[in-house]
Amino acid sequence: MTAGIFATISVVALGSFAWPFVVPASGDLAETWTMVIVCLLVPVLAVIAVIVAERGVTGRPDAAKFVAMLGLLAAAGAVVRLFGSAAGGIEAVFVILIIGGAVYGPRFGFLLGAVTIGVSSLALGLLGPWVGFQMFAAAWVGAGAGLVSRAVARGTRRQAARARRWIELAALCIFGVLAAYVYGALLNLWFWPFAVGGQTSISYVAGGDAATNFSRFVVYTLVTSTLTWDTVRAVTTVIGIAVLGPAIIAGLRRVKLSR
Repeated sequence: MTAGIFATISVVALGSFAWPFVVPASGDLAETWTMVIVCLLVPVLAVIAVIVAERGVTGRPDAAKFVAMLGLLAAAGAVVRLFGSAAGGIEAVFVILIIGGAVYGPRFGFLLGAVTIGVSSLALGLLGPWVGFQMFAAAWVGAGAGLVSRAVARGTRRQAARARRWIELAALCIFGVLAAYVYGALLNLWFWPFAVGGQTSISYVAGGDAATNFSRFVVYTLVTSTLTWDTVRAVTTVIGIAVLGPAIIAGLRRVKLSR
């Protein structure tokens, strides 16, 4: 039931990220629908998703430990994000989101991503329509790491423990690279029509067909973030997971298994 709710919310949220291709770009209601999606729908969906995930935690036998670890890692992620927010694309917070999701599962990862962005945005005073989009994108990173870890666990049951650990670490590094680029593209997508004027070769074309706008968006995101910010984020994430991952994952799993 909860998985179905999460899937529905995520599909609607993903459609909201892609509003330039969903909402008609011209017409009397275009601007109204755009503001509804950007300023109302996504923030409300983010709050609903967090509430649904949080309620699913209360019935767990280890709920107290779960919530305590969520608070600890979210606080750590918020602090890391505070100090790295202006560091040219360095997103060390991804290391925390991916490791937390891998150890404690997709739901924990989803909550960790959303709460980390929410808390750090409040601390930085950077509140605006972009926060809901950032919360969802980071939540998907954490949840995706949990799904990757589960898939590796299922596929390596017959492997030795040491081999399983290294395979999981490699999978998380690969996921970290993909997540860094997808995260950047998603956050570019919803903001792209507002980012540049209407007279450039990478501008959003009001009333243009999807193929034209998609090709322009690809060039826009490549030029503005994929080759710079997102690449730095990917490299930082891989280094963090490779260097710190083994020790942190082992420590968190010991805490998880302890009574």
